[in-house]
Order: sequence, then C-alpha cells, then structure tokens
Amino acid sequence: MDALNGAAFLSGANAEFIAELYGRYLENPDAVDESWREFFAEFHDDPNAVRAERAGPPWAKPLSPFNGETGPAPTSAKAAHPASAEGIREAAGASIRALQLIRAYRVRGHLLADLDPLGLEQRGHHPELDYRTYGFTEADLDREIFINNLGRERATLREIMGLLREIYCGHVGIEYMHIQVLEERQWIQQKFEHRDGRPSLTGAAKKEILRVLTEAETFERFLDRRYTGTKRFGIEGAEALMPALEAILRCGAEFGVKEFVLGMPHRGRLNVLANFMCKPYAAIFSEFQGNAANPEHVQGSGDVKYHLGTSTDRELGGRSVHLSLAANPSHLEAVNPVVLGKVRAKQRQRGDSERKEVVGILMHGDAAFAGQGVVPEALELSDLRGFRTGGTIHIVVNNQIGFTTSPAAARSSPYPSDIAKGLQAPIFHVNGDDPEAVVQVARAAMEFRQCFGKDVVLDLFCYRRHGHNESDEPAFTQPLMYRTIARHPTTRQLYAYRLVAERVLTEAEVEAIASQFVAKLESQFAAAENYRPNKADWLEGAWAGLETASGDDRRGDTAVSLDFLREIGRGLVTVPEGFHLNRKVARLLDAKREAIESGAGVDWATAEALAIGTLCAEGTHVRFSGQDSGRGTFSHRHAVLVDQETEARYVPINHVRSGQAPFDIIDSPLSEAAVVGFEYGYSLADPKTLVIWEAQFGDFANSAQVIIDQFLSSGEAKWLRMSGLVLLLPHGYEGQGPEHSSARIERYLQLCGEDNMQVCNITTAANYFHALRRQIRRKFRKPLIVFTPKSLLRAKEVMSPLAAMGPGTTFHRVIDEAEKIPPDQQVRRVVLSSGKVYFDLAKARAEKGDDKVALVRVEQLYPFPFKALANVLQRYRNAEIVWCQEEPQNMGAWNFVDRRIEQVLSGIEIAAKRPRFVGRAEAASPATGLFRRHTQEQAHLVADALAA
Repeated sequence: MDALNGAAFLSGANAEFIAELYGRYLENPDAVDESWREFFAEFHDDPNAVRAERAGPPWAKPLSPFNGETGPAPTSAKAAHPASAEGIREAAGASIRALQLIRAYRVRGHLLADLDPLGLEQRGHHPELDYRTYGFTEADLDREIFINNLGRERATLREIMGLLREIYCGHVGIEYMHIQVLEERQWIQQKFEHRDGRPSLTGAAKKEILRVLTEAETFERFLDRRYTGTKRFGIEGAEALMPALEAILRCGAEFGVKEFVLGMPHRGRLNVLANFMCKPYAAIFSEFQGNAANPEHVQGSGDVKYHLGTSTDRELGGRSVHLSLAANPSHLEAVNPVVLGKVRAKQRQRGDSERKEVVGILMHGDAAFAGQGVVPEALELSDLRGFRTGGTIHIVVNNQIGFTTSPAAARSSPYPSDIAKGLQAPIFHVNGDDPEAVVQVARAAMEFRQCFGKDVVLDLFCYRRHGHNESDEPAFTQPLMYRTIARHPTTRQLYAYRLVAERVLTEAEVEAIASQFVAKLESQFAAAENYRPNKADWLEGAWAGLETASGDDRRGDTAVSLDFLREIGRGLVTVPEGFHLNRKVARLLDAKREAIESGAGVDWATAEALAIGTLCAEGTHVRFSGQDSGRGTFSHRHAVLVDQETEARYVPINHVRSGQAPFDIIDSPLSEAAVVGFEYGYSLADPKTLVIWEAQFGDFANSAQVIIDQFLSSGEAKWLRMSGLVLLLPHGYEGQGPEHSSARIERYLQLCGEDNMQVCNITTAANYFHALRRQIRRKFRKPLIVFTPKSLLRAKEVMSPLAAMGPGTTFHRVIDEAEKIPPDQQVRRVVLSSGKVYFDLAKARAEKGDDKVALVRVEQLYPFPFKALANVLQRYRNAEIVWCQEEPQNMGAWNFVDRRIEQVLSGIEIAAKRPRFVGRAEAASPATGLFRRHTQEQAHLVADALAA
C-alpha cells in the first residue's frame, strides 16, 4: 500500500525524484521515458510559469516544481520505501492534479466568492473549480495527498477543498494570477493562504470597527433628520469604506507613511470629511444652513459642500500623519491625476526618493471606474519615470449601479475593476457587510503598496441605500434591488449582532456607543448656529509667503544681468567630452553659441532655455512635460541631447551652475487629460516649482478640457486653490488643416473672469522669456496659457537681442509700432492684432509701402491691458481702429476683445469709437484643409486690414 500512498511516496527522496523528472520534462520532453512523457503531457502546465515558480523569488528558498508559495521546504525523517512504477505514476498524478486544482482556485476562485451583500447575484457551479474536472471522485475526498501548499505539506482532498473555499471563495475574492512578477504573486499567497499563527482581531479592535461604523451610519441619519430632502450623496450602504480608510491610515503609519493625499467623488464625501478628515461637525452643519465654508472677506464663488476638500493632521500612537482631501467637481474621476500630481510634488518636498512616505488613496464609483477614460489614462502613469508615485491605493465603492444604469449596461467586463489588470495590479474584492474582511484586505493593500511600490485595487462590494441622491426614487428603474435593500439590515446592525453573539459587547454597550455619538452631534448642531470660519487655509504650509494678486502692472522682477545670461547660455551649448552629437543638432548649438556671444538673434527656444536655466541657477525647480517635450514637436528645443552611438541622454540645463535646482524634462504618454491633471496637481502642492505642459498642437488640449474648465480656470474661485501651471499651445494658421491650426483661443478667453488666469499670444523671444520668469518672480500664482508659434520658432522676426532680457527689461502686454512711420496725427489706421498674423501684416505693409498704418500687438489678452492699450492708442487720435485675426469671426479673440477695445476707446480722446473686424468669415471648422484656399484667405484678410 505504501507504493500507492501519495503522501508517503512523495516525501523525501521520491518527491525530489518526481520534481527532478518533471523539471527535465518541462525543459525537454524527449529527456524522459515515453511513459512519463505521456503522463506529464496530460497536465497542460505552462512550462514558463512552472519554471518561474520553481526558481522562486529572491527572498525564498528554491521551490519544487509543484510549490506555489514560500515557506519551509517539506521535511522528511526518512526516505520512502521503493515503489512500483504504477504507484509512482498514481501518486504523482494525484499530487499534480491537486496542484492544478489549487492553481485554478488562485485564478478563478473569486468567481464563487460571496461578495454581494444583497445576494442578488447567484454564483453557481464553475467547472474549473470542481475537483471532478481534475479526475478526482468522491472516493478520493479522504485520501491524503502530498501538496506542499496552502501552508500544508499533506492534506486530504476534502481538506484541500475546504481550505481553497475558505481562502478564495469566502467574503474575499482575490485576482492576482495575472501579475507577471512571481515575487508579488507569492507575497499574496503567503498573506492569504498561510493562516496558521496569524493573529486574529482583538476585542478592542472589533469595538473600534463598530465605533467607526456607528459614527458613519449615525452621522448620515442625523443629516437626514435635520436636513430632510437636502442633497448630501450619503454613504449609506457603503459604510464599510470608513473602517477601510482607518485600516489603511493606521497600517500606513506603522509603515512610516507621513502623509496621505485623497481623492474621491461626492458620494460619501461628507462622511469622509467629518469622520476621517475630522472637519468640525459644526462647520458642516453651518454649510447645510447656507453659510459659506470660508470667511466672508475671502472672495470666490465657493462650491457645494460635497465637492469641498480639506486637510488635517491625525495623531496615531505618537505618530502624526497629515491628510489632505482634494476638492473635486462632479466630473467624478477627473481628480485622479490631480491627486497623483500632488503626491509626486509632496514626495519631492519631503525628499521621499523611495516614495514610501507620501501615499495617494483614490476612491471611485463602480460605473465611473469602468466608464471614464481618464481612469486608464491615469493608471498608465503609475510606473512612468516622470510620473510614478510608488503606487496608489484604489478603493472602488461598488454600488452595483451607476445612477440608474445596471452593471450589464455599464460595462462589458465582469468587474468594474478589470481595467486595472492591464497594470498588473492585484485586485481584492470584498463583501462590504463583513467589516473585518474589509479591514483585512485594506491592510493587505497598504502592505503590498509599501512592499512593491505598485498600485493595488480594493473592490468594495456594497450598495446604495437611497437613489443617486436622497430625493431620487431608485425603484423606478431597479424595483427588485430596492425591495431587497429596504429589508436589508445595515452593516452596523449586522456587525453589532455579530459582536453581541461573540460576547465582545452587550446590547446595552452597543446602544451606548450610538447614543453618545448622537449627543455629540446634537451639541455640534447647536454650536453651528454661531459657527464662523476664522481663516482660509490656502496660504499656509508650502504657500506661506505668497499672497493674492493685486494691482494692474504685476510685471515681477524678471530681468537678469547680461553676464548671468551669458554664463547660462554657455552652459546650454556645452556637452561632455566624447559625447557624439547629431550633426544637425551640433549646428543648432553653434547657432545658439553665436547668438549668446554676439548678443543678437536669440530665437524662441534659446530664450525659453535661458528663462528656465536662469530660474534653475537661482534655485527654482522646473518641471516640463509633454508628448515631445525633450526634442519639441517642431524639432526646435533639443533640451535633451542624445548620444548618437550610445543613446545616452544629456540635459544641458542641468549643468549650467553648480548647486542649481534640477530641471525635469519629461516625454509624457499620449494623454492630455491625465497629464494636464497631473501637472495641475503638482502645481497645487508646490508653488515654488515652475510647472509647464506643452501640447503637440494646441487643439490637442481639447482632450483635457474637463481639467481646464473644472480645475485650472475655476479652482481658485471655487476652492481657494492657486496654480501657476503654464500651458504651451502651438497655434497659427499655416495651411495645415482644421486640426493643426487653431488652439481655440476663444475657449480660453470664454473661461476668463475674476482675474483667474493669464492668456498670452506672444510674438518675441524676449517677451516669452519674461512671461515664464514672472510666473515665479511674483508673490502670487496664476495659470498661464501661452499660444506659441510653429513656423516662426526659428524666424528672424521673432528673435530678440540678449539685451531685451537684461537689466531694465520686462514683459510687455502691448507692443507699439516697431518701425518708423509718419507722425501720430497722420496715421489713418491702427491695426491691432495678436500673434503670428502681425508678421504677415508687417511684411505686406512693407511691400505695399503704406506707412500710414500703425501695427500694434496685444501680447496679453487676459487680464486685458486696458491702461497699456489706452496709452498706445491715444497717440493715434485720427486713426480708424481695426482688429485683425487669422481665425474666423466666431472664433479667436474677436468676441472677447471687441467690447474691451470699445471701452478703451471711450475713455480716451480719439475719433474712433469702435473697432472694425478683419479676418476670416464665420465658419464651422477652424480652418480649411486646402492649402491653396488657405493662402487665398490669408492674403485677402491681410489686404483688407491694410486697404486704403
């Protein structure tokens, strides 16, 4: 019988013999006897996977080919008795089939997990999880099999099935076998499969979980009673989110995390603000009563209470952990990249090079996580050089519904979290009505992130007790679901019953926890009547020393000495000895060197490099990203030099002065929404860094319109959050068709109001130099939108002398006539323009010889330069005023500037009282796709602007 006993045979030397034999078969099937070859072929194992498991992770001992996790190797006191060939085959077959069964549960076990608190989804039989599929029968259930798995050396088939169902088919379902890194898979196996010796939750910990659940549920009920019918997007049905957050916070503190940055949608935000972020209950009640969240003297539109963010410090066992919750509009997932950018900036501020001290937590709705395109865009940033943050913890609050849309109509995948598989993130599905399981996987998520620096997803299966908001009727569309919800006890009630049954608490103690918290809320409600916020927190911490914008000029101190400019300029054109430059790039560097030394002919890219280089030399960190930012879309920048023999990278700006601040130049993925959101978030957290994003073409920024509309242009007014982010948008009509001509100037100008940002269309290299430097050299921060040239990047017309960046120089919002023309009173027309069209007008005027037309450039469109323009126009008292633009009349700046120019004219002594429009006719498309037609249109509008 020993020969047929798998447990006896597969111990000791015989086990090693089978392992070695199977290993040889995987390397080369012809290396084993034909009978063994036929036998092993029946198991269809992936050779690469088995070889990887056999090798084991760096921290593990070598594994047998059947072993899928770490732990001590099986021990045997003595070798087994010699066995017959048939016995060997049968015992080995049982072990290998058992391992296949175990592997199937690791891959598919989640499909039978008990995840839905409502029990609406009936999960039945799955053939891959049936032991019969692997050749076992009921007669084998009590047969002991050698497995060296699941924390056991041997187990009966019945025990194996029990362990697998307990581990993989309980209230936790785990998806991790898609991960290609063996060490990460084995870590998860070790965490969940080796249960012996694992400490269970103490009574005190269980009481704490109940307290957190009680506060979450009671707070919502209190709001419903006091403000019946008011929208609050409550957490009811997903209260387990709160102990999950507490578990992550406390586990993170144990691992040395000093700061968490959170982002979330509106559902549950008030509860997170109150019970996790510790925002005073009285403050929230005051906002429900219609009072502002900030002091009355602070200007701004404000926002609804379930969009607001806050920050706080939590003390945990002698450790202080800073928490910040980002404000978020109703565009749900749009906040994801913003949080990632903030995390990256804070890691740099703390010197957290290992990215273990600052961690991002993103909460998502199930429908949004599966449906919003910014989700995969943001996930894609997770392991990119210029964007990685060391892993984000994602919590999908899986309501099993999106507004009124059922999952079957909302996604094609089984789970909303499936998008994260492409990132090879582990996914922990958990039943939200089992708060202890929730705490277990929340801690595991935190530990995994700290161990491996990767994203991890917690899919919290729950439900939404009310409709999309508290006044919505969900039974219109999901009557069966909401009939079940109406009968279903709350998570707190279920857990309280459990603790009473376990004799952890008495019913009286459970009630006391709730009643004491209600008393606290009543006290805070009374205090809300006289609650007044005493300060706004927007100019504290990293923002200390900055102030709100004031005045009209706001030039900032942007000029630098000529010696300093030449010092930086020489650094820009110096490369290491032996570096193999591309010949064309070498010629470009020679031209830059000549411009620096002669002081003449500084082009656009050189002026930009001088602005950035001088800032870095002065100690300002500069971060510059875009899809082709290193080279530049139009091959003009070459901020990153590439050795033509080794492809080694060299960034000259990082070598202009000893002890300088770094310049990060980052080629980004082909994403606009996520990358612009990331850079915006970075600028929120670090006002001392100049953050720049460049579009390939200006209209590509359309894909980031939500970030621009909801964050960049309005964040200061809504949430008192400044940003100094710079957007560089190539713009200009050059016959390249509808998609590569216009950066949609009109859209940005339509967003302008309340001094919220700056919009510039710059025509000289020196003015661009000053525009970039003034972003840092002023005591406030505003976003800057620059419409940059394309064909003019190397044009002589745009070049500036080095002296235009030297002492006594500054940014010019309006540039007056640059050529010699007759006296002002003889000028018959002033043509105002902004951007590239000026050069077409200047060329045509010179060819025509008409010197009685003055050309004036408006370099800054917003804030509109009323005084500066008035000072220029009042010289030309007899002139007609024309606004000329390349864009169609319903686009470009015309509909923004016309009334403002009229306002300027009404305040000065001049014959003209209104400007006249010259440009392309109204159109649906920004530009023609036919080059000949483009040329004709351009010639016509220029001629019209200059016509006598």
